[in-house]
Amino acid sequence: MVYTLVTGATGGLGKAFCKELYNGGDNLYLTGRSEEKLKALRDELYRGGKKGEIAYYPLDLTDETSRREFYKKFGETGDKFGALYNVAGVDTQKPFGEYTDEKIVFQVRVNLEATLSITHFALSYRSENFKILTVSSMSGTLPMPYFAIYSATKAALINFFTSLRYEYKDLKITILAPGGIPTREDIIRDIEIQGFTGRLSSKPAEYVVKKAIKGLNRNKRLVIPGAFNKFVYAIEKLAPNAIKCGYVAKNWSKKSKDAF
Repeated sequence: MVYTLVTGATGGLGKAFCKELYNGGDNLYLTGRSEEKLKALRDELYRGGKKGEIAYYPLDLTDETSRREFYKKFGETGDKFGALYNVAGVDTQKPFGEYTDEKIVFQVRVNLEATLSITHFALSYRSENFKILTVSSMSGTLPMPYFAIYSATKAALINFFTSLRYEYKDLKITILAPGGIPTREDIIRDIEIQGFTGRLSSKPAEYVVKKAIKGLNRNKRLVIPGAFNKFVYAIEKLAPNAIKCGYVAKNWSKKSKDAF
């Protein structure tokens, strides 16, 4: 069996990817921390009437032992991956001095270490025409005071998967850099706090997913959903860091969240 592997499958964006991919005919292999949520998502997708296969595995991305057990179990099946969607991520936001060491490690492990580990694993079991879509963020396109770990890890993903495109020229490898996606109450509040620009930057998960899959199939390096976000990305390249970081610090210092 050839599966499309989706990490963070039970989150808002992950679930939107799963629905679009399954309705498009993919067999899915879902991972997430909660077995109950994974089973509920599988059952929901099956009720849609499609006939593809859906497997799942409750996986703690921050736990090396959990990852090794998953890798071992999958390796014993003889199955392959046709695609990998790296969706899992943590968007804690607050001054760096307010982090605990555990929170630093947790966010870096989920956003970066686990993503690279899963990618390395999936490449070992790839089928012909294998492709990779990784969710970064508009926050990864510039330094962001008060969101420093998140923006740094998301920037690392952009650099890593851009590099990987040149190591695996036969594969399609795409990075998704969306603005706000209103999938949780805390994200909706963030968008509201940002005001007019937040509303312009945000896009529904279904819109982002369709743009991402279309970009991946065309082997685009970077997909930035929405005309406003594309405009901001272009302006970022011209503006000095002092102006960019000053603006971000002024606006993002007003809010703080730790939903994980």
